[in-house]
Amino acid sequence: STPDNYRTKSTHSKTGRARLTRSATDTMLGGVCGGIAQTYNLDPTLVRILFVVATLLGFSGILLYLILWVVIPVE
Repeated sequence: STPDNYRTKSTHSKTGRARLTRSATDTMLGGVCGGIAQTYNLDPTLVRILFVVATLLGFSGILLYLILWVVIPVE
């Protein structure tokens, strides 16, 4: 059985909407994909695969990841 903690955790702002933060627990590098997955209730592996596919297709996946790593706060 796989843990579903990414589905139960979410950080909400004062407006009640989910706030994008980097995950402190579901990290491979900087927690960007884990944070995106938590915010949008997705599987973190799917988000990581999308970043890799975007990079292989010529999009700036690596550059985007690095920018998000700097810009998104840790939960």
